[in-house]
Amino acid sequence: MLPWIFAAFITIPIAEIAVFIEVGDRFGLWPTLAGIFGTALAGTYLIRQQGISVFKEVQRKLDAGEFPAKQVFDGLCLLVAGALLLTPGFITDAIGFILLVPLTRNIISAGVLARVAVHHAGLGNPPGRPQGSPSGVHVDANGTIIDGEFVDVTTETSDKTSSPTGKILPPE
Repeated sequence: MLPWIFAAFITIPIAEIAVFIEVGDRFGLWPTLAGIFGTALAGTYLIRQQGISVFKEVQRKLDAGEFPAKQVFDGLCLLVAGALLLTPGFITDAIGFILLVPLTRNIISAGVLARVAVHHAGLGNPPGRPQGSPSGVHVDANGTIIDGEFVDVTTETSDKTSSPTGKILPPE
């Protein structure tokens, strides 16, 4: 993960400078600067509007006693989008505007939350204890958690009137 972050911090500014030069050559200095400030202002306005909407949805979910996982992820996306839109550059602005689109956030959140659920499902047991061991908690493939206790009702008998299959055997 660290090499990817390092590579991003190196390549994104270089790419932004190249785009600045290209846009500046085509449109001139003042339209380029106006575009940079215009996207920052438009992004700030859109983030404020969507942030209020996400906050209200979080509040509604919490009032209903539900955990607002999707809304928290939307808020995180808006935070990242805001940082990208306030960073001068057309590439970061494009990524920021992509994160502002609710449909895009829904697609990203579905993938991220599914991945988190898969990784989190295995965290219920301590190391060395296999999944599904008698810890009292069972997570099925759909993510449903079944919590309970059990009592072993099988007993070893010295007589041979029963078999492991449950059928009664005739006396010898």
